Amino acid sequence: MYARNLPLHLVRALTQPRFAATALVTLAALLSAACSEPTAPISSAPHLYRSSGDLSAASSNFLVLARTAVTCTGGTIAGDVGTFVAAPTGSVTQTGCPITGQLSVGDEAATPAFNNFLSTYDARAPKPEDVCTTLIGTLAAVTLPPGSYCFDAAATVTGVLTLNGPSDGVWNFSVGTSGVGALTGTGFSVAMAGGGQACNVTWWVAQAVTMTDSHLVGTVLGGAGITLTRGTFGGNAWAKADATITGTAVTSCG
Repeated sequence: MYARNLPLHLVRALTQPRFAATALVTLAALLSAACSEPTAPISSAPHLYRSSGDLSAASSNFLVLARTAVTCTGGTIAGDVGTFVAAPTGSVTQTGCPITGQLSVGDEAATPAFNNFLSTYDARAPKPEDVCTTLIGTLAAVTLPPGSYCFDAAATVTGVLTLNGPSDGVWNFSVGTSGVGALTGTGFSVAMAGGGQACNVTWWVAQAVTMTDSHLVGTVLGGAGITLTRGTFGGNAWAKADATITGTAVTSCG
């Protein structure tokens, strides 16, 4: 610590023999206490998302949730599917696509679930004070520990991304932190390692999500439509626009 100039009256007192010994001892004790007092801890920088636990329970019942239409051709969906808009405008269309869950088209289950999804999407939108690790490139052969990661604009991914961490590790990805950016994957795969859980992975995307011949896991919060072609998807696909699934096996993240 840096000591400031002593007040004049204290200097005069210190020069008097009868006060000098006592004053010096007292002053030394005060300076020692002040210098040894621990400083307040520096607050850690905020991360984009602290956990995946704040995802709406109502929305999480739906593996696929869209605004107006969900179209599935030649794929499978092992869970509930819903749309915000009711029939006849809203629809879930199946062509050679078995769906084992409940179909909800603008009903009392899907409507609040979609509204909860919108609230979750807005709450998780990047903010100026947020801090994340910026990513570039395709993410092929990249290994990431739990944390908050972001692409400033669009992300085009391929190859194998490994998420390595404990079972309670959380990975949060944000694509398009500048306000514009889609997530596009071709031959892209996410591998969990070290006990990491797919349900602890979240993808917030400013615009559309398009996955082709890929294996994506986690909860996808799409700012526009979600298109899955072949490959597999393990998690929740929630889109502000429509969802189109062609030849993709969709299951829960668990």
